[in-house]
Amino acid sequence: MTAKQTFEAFVERINAQDPDGLSKLMSDDHTFIDALAYKVVGREAMRKGWIGYFSMVPDYWIECETVLVKGSTVAAFGRAGGTYVHDGILKPENRWEIPAAWMAVARRGKIIEWRVYADNEPIRRIMAREKGRCT
Repeated sequence: MTAKQTFEAFVERINAQDPDGLSKLMSDDHTFIDALAYKVVGREAMRKGWIGYFSMVPDYWIECETVLVKGSTVAAFGRAGGTYVHDGILKPENRWEIPAAWMAVARRGKIIEWRVYADNEPIRRIMAREKGRCT
């Protein structure tokens, strides 16, 4: 697969909320880095990370409007969103959507590095609001 095809397959697995499928597309030393520079290294650690994220936002999706490729690096710009689940309940008012960008490095059909650039303040506000309802 080309870098772009690998990237597209990864996005497809994200949109299917499929951590095992994502894991198959990650290198053993896969590195995930979020917008706050939080880093997770290793395929299994990140598979568990996706499981946790999909349990928190079970309908998480990303939409890439523009995709640029240079060698093994892919950059994409678009939107991401989903619905935050609190206490096992998926409420429409907990839905969020934000502009986002991603950068991936792909080699031999595997994602070596996945970076997310997004302002996650909307979901943090929802989480804080829901937490406040529990007290």
